[in-house]
Amino acid sequence: MDRPVYIAFEGAEGCGKSTQSRRLADALDAVLTRETGGTPVGQRLRAILHDTAVTDLDDRAEALIVAADRAQHVAGVVRPALDEGRSVVSDRSVYSTLAYQGHGRGLDVDELRRLNEWAIGDTWPDLVVLLRVPDDVARQRMERRELDRFERAGDEFHARVDEGFATMAAADPDRWAVVDASAPVDEVAATIRRIVRERLGR
Repeated sequence: MDRPVYIAFEGAEGCGKSTQSRRLADALDAVLTRETGGTPVGQRLRAILHDTAVTDLDDRAEALIVAADRAQHVAGVVRPALDEGRSVVSDRSVYSTLAYQGHGRGLDVDELRRLNEWAIGDTWPDLVVLLRVPDDVARQRMERRELDRFERAGDEFHARVDEGFATMAAADPDRWAVVDASAPVDEVAATIRRIVRERLGR
């Protein structure tokens, strides 16, 4: 049996992660999950993180809540699936913390990396698919839904997050693949499948 793989989708709000992660999980017969909220405990933590009524959450507290969600997610979903020989496709991963709480909120990225290494051990994604869309495309997509706490954080915050993702992708091209997600959904899905076959043999 081929070794199961752990694939994460990353990107700015409105880039199509949920759609494309679902498409890829179906194609690979993989476990589909997400961060935050991929476990029952995580759903309760996510409710705090995304609630627009929460206006006084300290940035460090936010980072710790996300790390707690991730520790539970890896222990309860990701590792068990991999141990059973099932591949995992996740809508967001550890890299979202480095982008959102690090580049976005301005917390020390190296400290966040150490905290999350403790939370997840050696369970890092084998491949990270970074979906990129122009700002106007993302803005149009966001207009169609009710915005949560992160989505309302403002253009400057999201620009820093986007820059953080781009910086991480450029620094680790063997792990990251950058995909133009402004193309039609089927075309984006086909591009991602090609990348997964070429990179991971799946």
